[in-house]
Amino acid sequence: MTEITLYNTAKRRDETLKPLKDGEVSLYLCGPTVYDRAHLGNARPAVVFDVLYRLLQHTYPDRQIKYVRNITDVDDKINETARARKAAGDPRSVEDLIAERTEETVGWYREDMAALGNLSPWQEPRATAYIPQMVEMIEALIAKGAAYEAEGHVLFNVDAYEHYGQLSGRSTDDMIAGARVEVAPYKKNPMDFVLWKPSDAETPGWESPWGRGRPGWHIECSAMSKALLGERFDIHGGGIDLQFPHHENEIAQSKCLCGEDSFANIWMHNEMLQVEGKKMSKSLGNFFTVRDLLDKGVPGEVIRYVFLMTHYAKPMDWTEEKARQAEAALRKWGALTEGIEPSATAASVEDALADDLNTPAALSALHALASAGDLAGLKGSARMLGLLADEFGQWREVDIDTSSQIEALLAARIDAREAKDFVRADAIRDAFVAAGVEVKDSAEGTTWSLKAGFDPSKLEDVL
Repeated sequence: MTEITLYNTAKRRDETLKPLKDGEVSLYLCGPTVYDRAHLGNARPAVVFDVLYRLLQHTYPDRQIKYVRNITDVDDKINETARARKAAGDPRSVEDLIAERTEETVGWYREDMAALGNLSPWQEPRATAYIPQMVEMIEALIAKGAAYEAEGHVLFNVDAYEHYGQLSGRSTDDMIAGARVEVAPYKKNPMDFVLWKPSDAETPGWESPWGRGRPGWHIECSAMSKALLGERFDIHGGGIDLQFPHHENEIAQSKCLCGEDSFANIWMHNEMLQVEGKKMSKSLGNFFTVRDLLDKGVPGEVIRYVFLMTHYAKPMDWTEEKARQAEAALRKWGALTEGIEPSATAASVEDALADDLNTPAALSALHALASAGDLAGLKGSARMLGLLADEFGQWREVDIDTSSQIEALLAARIDAREAKDFVRADAIRDAFVAAGVEVKDSAEGTTWSLKAGFDPSKLEDVL
């Protein structure tokens, strides 16, 4: 059995995955807060940990892979979107508007993540279904002296956990600045965070020993992971932006309640996403959702491939050039493997993924399989990465004869250059331009992609 090595951000070192329980491997990923469409950065952890999910299924076929990706459906941002609709004249109650918005955005998220080739997780719990478990945890934390009531709130006392800040390696001053903490008079320590807060008549709320209210964000994941995976589980994942304060707070409350050896054994964090070298933001005009790209005609498989071009632990830059490269590779592989039955995953791809999800190395291995003519291995190995799946096939359907013609013309262009027949080489180049075939030459080789309005008839005169 291949050993999987992962970088544990909690210990700042690579570790071999050794499942804690017989018969299962457990993975918890912080999922979306469902108040709007998922932007491109939201999609990165979904793709990263989908690849890990596939690798775990492949490596441990005799174990149940318990992949949990939660949905945060109780949050002030959701409430704000509902109140905005109410203020705009919608006659329905805020409660009904919140319910509608939640269902709408959950559906959007699932559709968009499926469009990127992500498998459905083992469980997709909603926070609102685990309120009793959250209340129970909060009561236990109060009983242990790790939480306290104050003016209708319940707060976690960070002084009760001596290792607070260890995950992120931040000082107290850095943590206060980074968390943008509310300096409330009822807090014993500025870093103390909310476990429960009161709700007014128009805000969702549940009855509790502290009055009608709703949970803080951090307690939600601790309660859901404990309920579904137990006090101790294998892997906890999420974006690096969640490392502090969210994951730091999860650790503090869970370990105060269940002991220092509890909670996640390995922590994994994917880095942030940029667009054309700049931070994605609405103010820069480079903010877009997954659906924006899909509606512009960028296939989900192309988006997925671009994500895989960068190691998850490094900042990723979305560029149009990368999207073109991804499209060219996928069209080429799709044409090559049309009608081919996939074989087992190649060892080169399996080894790359087992080395801390080295997806760039895995893609390089796929290119090597294509060059070597191992088309069954290419198809089977690509599917390990969530690529070349049947449901993706329609977008990149290029007539096999057309693909062969383009490849033959590329070879003819090389022959013409070597023979110094520049008239012939230039004619082929001009035909590609006229037909809408974009050709890219690099040190690694030549790739091609089809532009909108591709006209294969423009190639006929130079064939």
